[in-house]
Amino acid sequence: MTDQALPAVRTIEAKVHFANPIGSLVRLLVLFTIAGFVIIPLLSTALGALKTKGELRTNPFGLPTQWLWSNYAGVLTTPHVWEMLGNSFSVGIVTVLITLAVAAPAAFAFAHLKFFGEQLLFNYLLLGLTFPFATAILPLFLQIRDLGLLDTHWGIILPQVAFGLASSVLLMRNAFRHVPAELVEAALIDGASYARIFWSIVLPLSLPILSTVAIVTFVNSWNNYLLPLVVLNSASQYTWPLGLMQFQGLYSTDWPQILTYVTVTIMPAIIVFLLAQRYIVAGLTAGAVKA
Repeated sequence: MTDQALPAVRTIEAKVHFANPIGSLVRLLVLFTIAGFVIIPLLSTALGALKTKGELRTNPFGLPTQWLWSNYAGVLTTPHVWEMLGNSFSVGIVTVLITLAVAAPAAFAFAHLKFFGEQLLFNYLLLGLTFPFATAILPLFLQIRDLGLLDTHWGIILPQVAFGLASSVLLMRNAFRHVPAELVEAALIDGASYARIFWSIVLPLSLPILSTVAIVTFVNSWNNYLLPLVVLNSASQYTWPLGLMQFQGLYSTDWPQILTYVTVTIMPAIIVFLLAQRYIVAGLTAGAVKA
């Protein structure tokens, strides 16, 4: 584009942008409202962690009169907290690796292979999206007990992989179908196997959706509270969300410490989403355009 054409293009963009100021204002108000519903609880939680118990009851949403940074220091200097942090990271990373290792080949098969019962099997897999995780907690606990996986991290990892497969396969299947069919056909003509096509062609072209699935899977594992609560008994096996229980006593609850712990808990998820926002949007867009 020449330098002479740039002012004209900018003028057209400005006219398009200001063509409907009322609509733009309404959109901004809606976005600010939605952002308020998200940001205000986060700020209240972070500020509540800097207050005393009495001030938290009398002034739950205002600024603290005395900023108690010792609450954060008390949480971050506890050795057991770092042990739970390592447990959560190991559980999340293994969950991501197994999910990608199982879901990616399955999504490739549904996207590029034709076989008997393909649509029936895919619809059966998607039934997993219709059942809330909490409804299966009792039979899941019985199955984990029968397999001897109680009080182990594998008792958390395997159910997380199973319940995350449906959404992961759906997203990756739709993204894999965007790979040009001509590339697959040309590779088949050249004698490449489907496994070679999957590793050498499809996966390198699908890094955005792989990153998206990995990030969403890790964050879901990081925030999982119900399953570790049911499966784990030993404090040495606890994941990060279960650390909330250490601030609950028989007769009282240390709410400033709980808010401190919650703030520290959600920060890694927020940081991951902020750093990987571009990849998440690209992956979801690639997987949502073509069914």
